[in-house]
Amino acid sequence: MSESVTFERISKSFAKTNQTTATPTPVLSKIDLEITAGEFVAIVGPSGCGKSTLLRLIAGLEQPTAGTVAIGGRAVQGVDRRCALMFQEPRLLPWKTIHQNVQLAIRNEDQTQSAAWLTQVGLQGFADALPHQLSGGMAQRAALARALVGRPQVLLLDEPFASLDALTKMQMQDLLADTVQSAGATVVMVTHDIDEAVYLADRVVILGQRPATILASYQSALPRPRNRSHASLAQLRAQILEHFGLAHHTRGLERAA
Repeated sequence: MSESVTFERISKSFAKTNQTTATPTPVLSKIDLEITAGEFVAIVGPSGCGKSTLLRLIAGLEQPTAGTVAIGGRAVQGVDRRCALMFQEPRLLPWKTIHQNVQLAIRNEDQTQSAAWLTQVGLQGFADALPHQLSGGMAQRAALARALVGRPQVLLLDEPFASLDALTKMQMQDLLADTVQSAGATVVMVTHDIDEAVYLADRVVILGQRPATILASYQSALPRPRNRSHASLAQLRAQILEHFGLAHHTRGLERAA
C-alpha cells in the first residue's frame, strides 16, 4: 500500500568547517511539496542543488534543520522502514548470492517473496549467482528486486540508471515502470536525465540552485504504458528544457510533435 509524502517548510543546512569557525551551509530553503499516495514524482535540477538530500530526508537518514517531513501524515523521526532506497550503484554484498542479497530486505524466512521478485525482474535463472557474475544492468535488476521485495510504501530512487549504457537504461526504465505499477508504491526519483523524468513520472519537480527552492512543477497526464515517441512527452521535455534556458535543444521537438 502506498503512502503520501509531505514536505512542510523544509530547510536543510550542513555544517561547513573552515580554519576559524563552523559555518552552516544552506542546501534547501522552505520546501513545500505534497506527493500523493501512488504518485511517481521525478526531481530534477542542477548538480549539487540538494536533490539527493530530499530523498535522505524522506528516508530519515537526515533530519531537517527546519520544517517537517511526513509519510502518510506521520512525521519522519528516524530511519523509516516504510521506505526503500535504490542507489546509482547496486550495492550488492559480493559474498552473497543474488537470492541472499534480495532476501536481506525482508524480515522473515519466506523465500518465495525474493524468488517472486527475481522472476518479476527477469533474474529467475540467476538466484544462485554472485554479483560479479552479473552485468551492470542485471545487477541493477537485482537491486530493484531487493528494493521492492519488502513491499515499501515509498520507493526512493537516486539516479538508479545513470551508470548504464543507453539501451540498458531504456530497458531498465521500462522494467521500473512495469514493476512499480504492480508494487503500488509511491515513487520519488532523483535524475539528471530529462527524457527519463518525462517518460516515467506523473509529475516533474524542478529545483533551483542552492539554497534550493521549488521553481516549477510539470504534470504529465499521459496514461501507461507510455510510448516514448508520443507528442506530449516531446512537448513536456521542451517546456522543461526551456525552463533551464536550453531552448536551442527544443528545436525539432515541436516539429516532431
